[in-house]
Order: sequence, then structure tokens, then C-alpha cells
Amino acid sequence: MADYEHRELKLPRGVSSGHAREVLGIHAEYGGWELAHHAVWADGRRTVTVRRRLQADPLPPLPS
Repeated sequence: MADYEHRELKLPRGVSSGHAREVLGIHAEYGGWELAHHAVWADGRRTVTVRRRLQADPLPPLPS
């Protein structure tokens, strides 16, 4: 089973769904994040949890 790194994003009330989609798209495209959980609270704020697979450490550079 793959290990994941999770990050929680909190969007204040009044943020449109279009803007929330744009923010999540930027995280997905440039950070490799995917949506894990999305909640819209009664007062309008949003809590979004994104995740991405943990990357294996890159190989060290070869000695010169």
C-alpha cells in the first residue's frame, strides 16, 4: 500500500466554487496533489484535504 502525504487547505466563506476549483487545480498541476476530502460547512467555509504519494529520495549525485 502506498504512503501518502496529506495537507489541509482552509478556504474562508465567500470563496466561490470557481475560485476553489482554480486553487485546487494549481495544487494538482504543480504539486502533484489529488483531492482526498472536501467539506462545505454551514457558515460557507470550506475544508479541503489533498494528498500525494510520498516520493522516494532521489539518488545521490555520482562522485566526480
